[in-house]
Parts: sequence; C-alpha cells; structure tokens
Amino acid sequence: MTDWRTHLLETEAAITALLDRTRTVAVLGIKTPETGAPAHYVPAYTQRAGMRVIPVPVYYPEVTEILGEPVFRTISAIGERVDLVNVFRRAHRIPQHVDDIIAAAPGAVWFQLGIRNDEAAERLARAGIDVVQDRCLMVDLQERGR
Repeated sequence: MTDWRTHLLETEAAITALLDRTRTVAVLGIKTPETGAPAHYVPAYTQRAGMRVIPVPVYYPEVTEILGEPVFRTISAIGERVDLVNVFRRAHRIPQHVDDIIAAAPGAVWFQLGIRNDEAAERLARAGIDVVQDRCLMVDLQERGR
C-alpha cells in the first residue's frame, strides 16, 4: 500500500510532472472578469496556456458562462474527470468542498498561493488525489515556459 504522503506534491519535479499531464482544470471559486481578482486572471492565463478551464464559481448565481465555458456549481456536477481542481477558497472554507472533490476523483487539487489546509490535504491525499498547497498555478506555468 502506498503512503498517502506521496500524494502531497512539494518538489519541483513533482510539480512539473503534474503540469505536464494536466489538460483540464476545474477552477473552484473562479471570479468574473470585472473583479480583476487573481481568481479570474490566473484561470484566464491557464486557458491561454492551452488548458481547458471549467468554471465552478461559488458566488454569481446568475452567471452561466465564464471564460467562454459553461459554469458548473460543484466539481462533481461537471460529469467528467478533470486533471486538476484549482482552488480559490479561503483555507477555512475548503473542508466544505472536500467530499464533493473526492466524489469527482480528479487527478490533483491545487490550493492557490496563500491557501493551506493540511487536514483537507490529508483527506484528499488519503483518497489518492495529488495535492499542491500554497503555490500560484500561473507562476508555475510561467516558470515552465507556458
């Protein structure tokens, strides 16, 4: 049996390997363009880098599309396996999404820069999901020439 800690990705090699295999990114907590927030411009950059971005906003109940893609209200509602869930939620809000994320069984979960929740990360890792904490997806893509 594999140690669940192997799913906590912290090395540059592990991050590079994750990004190399990532094609679809669900963005939990994505925001609309007028906010000018990282929760919008990071997913926009991710999309420009060639990845499919699936918006999963927490707010904006009237919005049906972000970045030209239809909006989903939960990760499991997407109905297909995504490679990565990029999380823009405050650390104390993440636990309310963990069961939904585990049910969707993505390849990995990425907590954006400044976001760390070790208990949620452990639950996800024990479910066999790779986890990155406290890193900016856009910066990591840029550092790898994407």
